[in-house]
Amino acid sequence: MNKKTFQQSLTFLNRAEKSIPLGSQTFSKSKVAFPKGVTPLFINQGKGCQVWDLDGNQFTDYVSGLLAVSIGYCDNDIDQAVIEQLKSGVSFSLPHQLETEVAELIIDSVPCAEMVRFGKNGTDATSAAIRLARAYNHKEHIAVCGYHGWQDWYIGSTTRDLGVPQSTKALTHKFEYNNIASLTAIFEQFPDQISAVMLEPMNIAYPEKDFLEQVKTLCQQHNAVLIFDETITGFRFSIGGAQQLFGVTPDLATFGKGMANGYPISAVVGKREIMTLMEDIFFSGTFAGETLSLAASKAVLTKMKNEKVLSHIHAMGELLHTQLQATIDQYQAHKWLSISGHPSWLFFMIKSCGGYSDLQLKSYFIQEMIQQGILINASHNLSYAHKEKDIQSLVSAYKHVIPLVNEMIKQQDFDQRFHGEVLQPVFKVR
Repeated sequence: MNKKTFQQSLTFLNRAEKSIPLGSQTFSKSKVAFPKGVTPLFINQGKGCQVWDLDGNQFTDYVSGLLAVSIGYCDNDIDQAVIEQLKSGVSFSLPHQLETEVAELIIDSVPCAEMVRFGKNGTDATSAAIRLARAYNHKEHIAVCGYHGWQDWYIGSTTRDLGVPQSTKALTHKFEYNNIASLTAIFEQFPDQISAVMLEPMNIAYPEKDFLEQVKTLCQQHNAVLIFDETITGFRFSIGGAQQLFGVTPDLATFGKGMANGYPISAVVGKREIMTLMEDIFFSGTFAGETLSLAASKAVLTKMKNEKVLSHIHAMGELLHTQLQATIDQYQAHKWLSISGHPSWLFFMIKSCGGYSDLQLKSYFIQEMIQQGILINASHNLSYAHKEKDIQSLVSAYKHVIPLVNEMIKQQDFDQRFHGEVLQPVFKVR
């Protein structure tokens, strides 16, 4: 295998940084998430689950547009739906019928969905849901668990809180997943002040001991709106989201990511009595009804209903989980590497070991996986385009790289082996 180099990426980064902070629109796609010098920093094109960088290197992509690409790059059915819509217009002066058609598809699939409104990204949807909750019960404080976007109301609760007013920060409170006592404590600390509880219904770990049911009960007892942030889990864990998979129906839910295979669209859905307040609160955007993303979403949701999209993704994830766990066992890498999560969103966790930080080990790990033709960051974000041969190639890459990391820790020679810039922390929510 020829050694992959990234001179064109580095050259273009110098150009990009003159006009774009970080050279990227997204922290998780930038040089802080992929070690500079030893990984590609720009993608030129994609097809299926394969991508090519500016230097012409080809990779099997397990980032999948941060989980937005659920079917695969340049899927013919979705491309054709978008092309056909493009011929008759993109944004109009009145609503287009696609808005209703896609809303109806969502209502048919998602347990809590009685009405639907669209946005362009996950932050649109989560922020709209919070405003709805506050309008509904006239309270202000929010309890959160997980990542919910960049708006002040949430990001003020993280270490990336620069620019957020203190008065806004004071209204958001974090609790721990699978720790119902941590949420109970927030309700006790702020009696009759919690407007909503927003959480990812699952991320790294499965819900334990009726955790989601207990969260719902607490919300009902305290007249708080239960919001599931299904930006990732929606149309991935099940056609009806994690709420369908786990049998717990929230009051509101937010969707995005994989509902349009990479086209920009999101949705806030929920009970009619809450959603009708959309007629009074101000959540309104010129491009919320943009038709190319709606056409893509209609094609994706139709494909998911008519083909075994999610069962295939889950099968590939289960195969990966089994073989990767066996590989970790085989090479006795438990001291620094573990896996967890749903098969369709399987995390690998790297922890500090041998005097090296988790970021150092992850940087070296990514460097070596890239040389094996694998683009990966923090989890295995599978799409319909990933086939068994891709999973086998991924496992083979792990079998090559895990012993390298083991040996590096043993020899204590990170500086001799790693040739780029170590990853930088953004913030940790999971």
